[in-house]
Amino acid sequence: MTGMIPASEALAQILNAAQPLTDTEMCPLIQAHGRTLAAPQLSPLDVPPADNSAMDGYAIRHADLDSSGAELQPFVISQRIPAGHVASALEPGTAARIFTGAEIPVGADTVIMQEQCRTEDNTVYIPADVSPGNNIRPQGQDIRQGAEVATTGQRLTPQTLGLLASIGIDQVPVLRRLKVAILSTGDELVEPGRPLKPGQIYNSNRYLLAGLLDKMGITCIDLGRVEDTPEATLQALSRATLEADVILSTGGVSVGEEDHVKHAVEKLGELALWKMAIKPGKPLAFGRVGDTPFFGLPGNPVSAFITFLLFARPYLQTMQGLTPLLPQGSQMPASFKRPRKSIRQEFVRVKVTDDGKMETHPNQSSGVLSSTSWSNAMAIVPVDTTISEGDLVQVIRYDQLF
Repeated sequence: MTGMIPASEALAQILNAAQPLTDTEMCPLIQAHGRTLAAPQLSPLDVPPADNSAMDGYAIRHADLDSSGAELQPFVISQRIPAGHVASALEPGTAARIFTGAEIPVGADTVIMQEQCRTEDNTVYIPADVSPGNNIRPQGQDIRQGAEVATTGQRLTPQTLGLLASIGIDQVPVLRRLKVAILSTGDELVEPGRPLKPGQIYNSNRYLLAGLLDKMGITCIDLGRVEDTPEATLQALSRATLEADVILSTGGVSVGEEDHVKHAVEKLGELALWKMAIKPGKPLAFGRVGDTPFFGLPGNPVSAFITFLLFARPYLQTMQGLTPLLPQGSQMPASFKRPRKSIRQEFVRVKVTDDGKMETHPNQSSGVLSSTSWSNAMAIVPVDTTISEGDLVQVIRYDQLF
């Protein structure tokens, strides 16, 4: 393959090198969304902690109903039980006015919803044909005391935060946030908001990577643009090792005279992988600067986007203590064709429509960043394969990756 590394082999080597963080900290539950749990969480109580009413209605002892009597039977209302209030034991032959979530009084075993009842003064008329246990949520129905409700290595979702709150937990042990330094190389790069001079372009990769890292719950250390000189490149990479757990650079890893990143990494550390058999993204590099892991993403914005998703993202997920998401996607009829075989695996920007069909962006150039915003998925063309329209191809949606 002319020195290029197959994507699957490269990913295996990259993931094999990933070492999850071990440093932990306590985090207030209200701030824990997206963090990785560092220890299992067990429930100290039953949820709900006592039998409670699932309806607004009336609580009775079912044995007090006379099934051979009138269709509606009168019960004196002996107490009123709003949620959050402690009830008295139910007096025999009476009913308790009860509201949703309120604890069932001792002696009661059935709740009749208010729409099925008729009230008159301090008496409620209850149908005789109700079943025992109706409309009662039993103690521990949701969670039993001692049950594990969240596991080590789990990324905390809003649902899990609510679950932990429901058992009284107000802070959780989590892995500290991963810190990733990003730097952009290229004298042609200008920050948005400034006027462009001839030969210059705006630095889109900086914002692309910062957004992707934020989506992953990672602290971004933004080192900005690095001048295209060996000295500036060495200085920026050395600084990054002091501040970050991982370094991501864009540009400077190809073979041009102004591509200084590759040489700087080799001087300060080691380049373990370079040149992937993929399209776009061939110049991707992986190694270390000192002891700090390093990804050298291509400078073309589409290539930076695709290589981040394919290689940097699962590596960073592993470092976060998570199981990396490596979806297989689904098979779909291709909306494009590739009549010639290639020695590189291609990732085609496509859109999966609401009716389950595929559309292909008309320009697959690695410099057309608009194709990543327009698309919501990538279709995979394997190495040494021809594709005709309608052939089944593997499609991975972007939202399956996070």
